[in-house]
Amino acid sequence: MLTKFESKSNRVKGLSFHPVRPWILTSLHNGVIQLWDYRMGTLLDRFDEHDGPVRGVDFHKTQPLIVSGGDDYKVKVWDYKLRRCLFTLLGHLDYIRTVQFHNEYPWIVSASDDQTIRIWNWQSRTCISVLTGHNHYVMCAAFHPKEDLIVSASLDQTVRVWDTTGLRKKTVRGAPGGMDDAANMVSRVNNDLFGGGDVVVKYVLEGHDRGVNWASFHPTLPLVISGADDRQVKLWRMNETKAWEVDTLRGHTNNVSCVIFHPKFELIVSNSEDRSIRVWDISKRLGVQTFRRENDRFWILAAHPEQNLLAAGHDSGMIVFKLERERPPYYAEEGRMFYVKDKYLRLHEFDSGRDVPLVSLRRAGVSQSSGLGNVIRTLQYNVFNPAENNVLVMSDVDGGTYELITFSTEPNGQGDAQDVRRGPGLAAVFVARNRFAVLDKSRQLLIKNFQNEVTKKMAPPNPNTDGLLFAGVSGRMILRSEDKLTLFEQQSRRVIAELQAPRIKYILWNKDGSLVALMGKHSLVIATRNLEQLCAVTETVRVKSGAWDTNNPRVFTYTTVNHVKYILPSGDAGIVRTLDVPIYLTKCQGQSLHALDREGKTRTFPIDMTEALFKLALAERRYGEVMRMVRGARLCGQAIISYLQQKGFPEVALHFVEDNKTRFKLALACGNIEVALNTSHELNDDQCWHQLGLEALRQGNHTVVEAAYQRTKNFERLSFLYLLTGNTAKLRKMLKIAEMRQDTMARFHNALYLGDAAERVRILEQTGQLSLAYACALTHGLAEEVGRLLPLLEASGVPVPMGLPLASAQLLQPPTPIFRADNWPLLAVTNKSAFESWAGGEGTIPPEDYSDHKPASSMDEMDGAGAGGGGWDDDLDLDESTGARQISKAGIGAGMGDVRDDSGWGEDDELDLGELADAGIKGGAGGQGHGAEGDDKGLWSGNDADSDIFIPPQPGTSCTAHWRENSSHAADHAAAGSFETAMQLLNRQIAAVEFTPLRPQFTVAFTGAYTSLPCLPQVPSLRLPLQRNAQDKHPGAASLPSQATRLPPLIEELKTAYKAFHAGKFAEAQAVFDCLLSAIPLVVVDSRGESNEVKELLDICREYKTAIRLKHAIAETPTDQAVRQIELSAYFTHCNLQPAHLVLALRMAMVSAFKFQNFITAASFAHRLLELPDIASEKNAELRIKAQKVLQKSEQMARNEHIINYDDRQAFVIDSHTLTPIIRGAPCVKCSYCGSSYAPESKGILCVTCGISQVGLETLGLVTSAGSGKL
Repeated sequence: MLTKFESKSNRVKGLSFHPVRPWILTSLHNGVIQLWDYRMGTLLDRFDEHDGPVRGVDFHKTQPLIVSGGDDYKVKVWDYKLRRCLFTLLGHLDYIRTVQFHNEYPWIVSASDDQTIRIWNWQSRTCISVLTGHNHYVMCAAFHPKEDLIVSASLDQTVRVWDTTGLRKKTVRGAPGGMDDAANMVSRVNNDLFGGGDVVVKYVLEGHDRGVNWASFHPTLPLVISGADDRQVKLWRMNETKAWEVDTLRGHTNNVSCVIFHPKFELIVSNSEDRSIRVWDISKRLGVQTFRRENDRFWILAAHPEQNLLAAGHDSGMIVFKLERERPPYYAEEGRMFYVKDKYLRLHEFDSGRDVPLVSLRRAGVSQSSGLGNVIRTLQYNVFNPAENNVLVMSDVDGGTYELITFSTEPNGQGDAQDVRRGPGLAAVFVARNRFAVLDKSRQLLIKNFQNEVTKKMAPPNPNTDGLLFAGVSGRMILRSEDKLTLFEQQSRRVIAELQAPRIKYILWNKDGSLVALMGKHSLVIATRNLEQLCAVTETVRVKSGAWDTNNPRVFTYTTVNHVKYILPSGDAGIVRTLDVPIYLTKCQGQSLHALDREGKTRTFPIDMTEALFKLALAERRYGEVMRMVRGARLCGQAIISYLQQKGFPEVALHFVEDNKTRFKLALACGNIEVALNTSHELNDDQCWHQLGLEALRQGNHTVVEAAYQRTKNFERLSFLYLLTGNTAKLRKMLKIAEMRQDTMARFHNALYLGDAAERVRILEQTGQLSLAYACALTHGLAEEVGRLLPLLEASGVPVPMGLPLASAQLLQPPTPIFRADNWPLLAVTNKSAFESWAGGEGTIPPEDYSDHKPASSMDEMDGAGAGGGGWDDDLDLDESTGARQISKAGIGAGMGDVRDDSGWGEDDELDLGELADAGIKGGAGGQGHGAEGDDKGLWSGNDADSDIFIPPQPGTSCTAHWRENSSHAADHAAAGSFETAMQLLNRQIAAVEFTPLRPQFTVAFTGAYTSLPCLPQVPSLRLPLQRNAQDKHPGAASLPSQATRLPPLIEELKTAYKAFHAGKFAEAQAVFDCLLSAIPLVVVDSRGESNEVKELLDICREYKTAIRLKHAIAETPTDQAVRQIELSAYFTHCNLQPAHLVLALRMAMVSAFKFQNFITAASFAHRLLELPDIASEKNAELRIKAQKVLQKSEQMARNEHIINYDDRQAFVIDSHTLTPIIRGAPCVKCSYCGSSYAPESKGILCVTCGISQVGLETLGLVTSAGSGKL
């Protein structure tokens, strides 16, 4: 049984599949009807109007209708689109057991405990026939799928088959239904009481010894199956005149609840109150499979009308399942595919479409019987031996069997295999040209030759190994256990790598064997050939199949139940297209997809992989290809725009987005003020102008800021802007505008900004502030205003301010602007990106460069493209020194005279060149003549052959520039001498704000990246860069610096810190841990394994640093503060320390708690101490005895003298700022670098553990590789 979906609910009494959609109806014993999507595993709707259990439910084949019947004697018809009951059919006098729609006619049949069967017309909403004859409860009634028959089962121990031909003819002719004459009324009463004559009993099937619970028709054959309380399943056959019992199937140990024919296979499926589902073979009439549940009785079965799906309802819910898998066994290899169909091993060639049978598996003796459990599970072709064709097939016969088949790819007309070898095993896989590995049933690895002889036997490294997977290269295999994969080399018997992953079912290698896709039930993992995980994705539905793109080996396409999707090694994923039915990918080539369906038919689908190739080109920095895609492809949608913004390339999206609002947001994201300004004019939205003003102000473009403030009428900010820019003329205009607006405060502010004291006096006087106006005039020496205001002040009775002007008063004047121009120096935000340059600017790259994957050289060309240095990295503000490397032609020309006249280089006539001098001049003239024909490609320039002006070649890009461009790691930038960009990177990645501890490490990184080569005496040494990726050849533009700070020395330092900590030299240990914390940000690693070690080292430093701070706090706490002493000692034991150190911490905490008479707390520490493995050693014998005595004494006292803030049963982390516990689940913030925990009120402070980063900022995290890998 393959369970596809399982629900938990009240007892399920009725089930029905939707004929098209992946829905199933369940009717429950508590009166609720549930509508489930079994593919997604979600509850879509529930209907709750019945009073009491609902025992029957059914979907209409074409209409959005549901019919249900329950213990409230009602038949209800629902519209699941409107989500309500349309009408109720009344007539039954007892519980209704089953209801069903007719496939063609507007009929509903219902069976009831009132011993009748009723047929209803749901269009006219009337009962059109009552079938009487049973003399006990009618347990079920169902229409024949094609003929005019009804089958019913009753507790009167009979099964009846009814003929509805008369009713159909009467309905077709149109029986009178709207007449109210007395005859028709009598006829209807008689029909209700005694049943009409339109439906007659055709057969009465007797043979069961007890009441019959279920009966159903075969969909195509004249067969009826029934199940009863006598625990028997009976098979009946019918013809035109009679019906008889064919056979009885025995095996159930309790009442048979339901029995049906399988819609796809010649099988019978029954369930029972004995908690089992049994599957019977019709031809053999034997049970072939049994499925049991521990505690739940089964009540109902349902079969999907189109798909190979069954459902069963039980006491605590229902399950949707298949009896066997429908995935066809296949193996795709380069341009061909081997697969099994109709008991033949077939060959399909993708290019030519040739599809031929090769081997008859029936003749070869391969397990292909029609019974369940004998279908081939997997098929693998031997890629190590192309000269001889071998396949391994695995089936579930006898608990697991393999067959090794050798055959010819040319059909010989007979379909016979050249050789077949078989044997038992849980799994088998090829490991060499003439060897294959088998995992036998005792979980041992057997290496066999093609004569099926064991050549080597070994135990797997993991005893729980339950499967083998193809490892891609000879001599290796992948061992699968529950949640782990192990890459194993069978020759040396060593484990090469391990990978934690959910249970993997299938493995697929790309064309060059560098990447592997590991597919589980709901998961997909992309890894390298050494099982280093690159990315993973989890689906809510099942992952069905996958294939690597043959044109691009870094794109993996896979299918789920209803989608074709892709995933890249970077983790980027997306949807390619939707599917109506599940398919199994065999090959992905460009824009076409080859697949097998569940019937084993080969199919080809057109697909559009532009989005995947676009993301891949962007990730690999093939910007020329990105440009071509943007020009020619229809890249649109919010998803691709969000992706570009997330990856830091909003300027790319800006070139194909037409929506103004989206263009505005993208322009702000990439700092393109010009586009944002034009878009704002078109949108004319105040909010857009406000955002534009903020961005323009950030860049220093006060012209645009002014326009934005004017549009939004933000007069206060506009006045302040004029103050900063020194535009006094416009500031006076703002004063007039404020006066016209009658805005007193704005007038006063503008007067203050202008330094106009007279205007301020006038404003204060107009507002009635005479004393303030007098004080202002007196202070500023305005005698006329003082003389005018004094009488007014005295007349108003307001006291005259005394003591003015103050001796210490100073004149308040606005600052004089030091820069009066059209605009400020703008922030270095490149408006013209490399994308724009390629699209037709100065830096156009030739078309032949688009297809080459040369990230480094492309960056060099970008740096020289256009005056703005428009590289992609410039747009991301990753290179602050590109301007230093841009040398104009004018600059070179201007310096030529200096080169010629500089005597420091010496004169040419000082050298005695003899004949070579003349030859050199002739060669120079010749070179000039050649250069005159084309561009100036020679080294000499001038208007005649006698010119001797030497034009030096343009300097190339330095290694340090390449180091900055190629790496996002701060250590590489520090090695290049760019300390500023290194600090910026650390600030963005780990929120570093205090760089003093990092200064020695920066110096080490810088000095360690160079070496000095001694030269001749009195000649300075040559300073040469050291490159870590120059082992085989010079890396060129892909250069990366050698790093002085490596992981192994740090691990040795850690051991030194351990020794100091163990010896109680906490100051010394703290100094070492501080040194490690400052060195870790500048460690560059090459593998995920090393990256994990760096993470572990960082965690160790954090824990020990916190422990040392706790120890210092204990030492500084006075002895009279017993509570704090106990608390700090208790927190000390919750630091993640080495076992030997944890023993010391627990001992100290136990002694402290016992000394201060907190005996319960001391007992908990003693318990923890005695549970440690190290306490059992001889060296800790004395401590063990002491802990036992403390435990005994504490259990006798059994009380705590002090109430402390500590509970050993409550999980918590330590607040690194206050050294108090933060209960798990309570809000907390963490250091962006070391991960130390803090209370929310500590957000923004400097981390006291590392002393480097700011607390509470969400950042990318510690980067450990030169690319984009992070810890």
